[in-house]
Amino acid sequence: MRAQFVVAETANGLRRNVTMTIAVIVTVAISLSLAGAGLLIGRQVATMKGYWYDKVEVSVFLTNDIAQPDRDVINTKLHDLPQVQTVYYESKADAFNRFKDQFKDSPDLVRNVTPDALPESFRVKLKDPTKFDVVATAMAGQPGVEEVQDQRKLLDKFFRVLNGFQTAALIVALVQVVAAALLISNTIRVAAFSRRRETGIMRLVGASNLYIQLPFLLEGALAGLVGGVLAAGSVAALKAFFVDRQLKARGGITAIPFIGWDAVFQTWLYVVPLGVLLSALVSFVTLRRYLRV
Repeated sequence: MRAQFVVAETANGLRRNVTMTIAVIVTVAISLSLAGAGLLIGRQVATMKGYWYDKVEVSVFLTNDIAQPDRDVINTKLHDLPQVQTVYYESKADAFNRFKDQFKDSPDLVRNVTPDALPESFRVKLKDPTKFDVVATAMAGQPGVEEVQDQRKLLDKFFRVLNGFQTAALIVALVQVVAAALLISNTIRVAAFSRRRETGIMRLVGASNLYIQLPFLLEGALAGLVGGVLAAGSVAALKAFFVDRQLKARGGITAIPFIGWDAVFQTWLYVVPLGVLLSALVSFVTLRRYLRV
């Protein structure tokens, strides 16, 4: 009987404040969608880092006037380093062929470049991509070495941009969460005020605080649950329609390892419970402060 009463009171409360309840649901859904998007961006950055950092190389560019003995010494030193996995020598002709392949869609650019304009180099694959300093130190001051370049530095700039997007999404999500908390608090206050007579009568007949507050808590938790489920749906839509359909299928982007559905499922584990806990916690704090019966 008590359970039926609590359910009935919860349903009545939702029906009386349907407009504000919808506003709570929408606000929670938007805030958690942005938070979920931020989490997915973070997973995407981590996936790309693991993929590309494993493939990056250190390029040891040689001077144009390098002598063959100096070239042999550099080759030997690189092979002797324990941190080095493989060493590949790229001549001027090899560099020009790779350049033509990379810029085959820009024939004017290719025509203006000659093989002599591109330096020969040693391309070094490290066992641990973070050990660039070992190669740079070994090649420092070595005759015939023009420059030692770490491809990780180029990737770091790209990843900083992606991390900026993630930070921006999380900041906006935090602002929306605060707005959702304020809206939930206001909704619960209005609901408690409109039903002050009923709660007063319940207190007179000996009802406990928990029994009186439970319908309000359930109203907030249900609104948060619906908002969390909608946010989970938007996260899934982001993966299905933007990542899979637009980027992978139509965009034809195959060089980037995209996140899988496991990342989406893991994001759901944060988004949906967060919606319920946020709403329930705000409702509880509001009731403790404003519900006077």
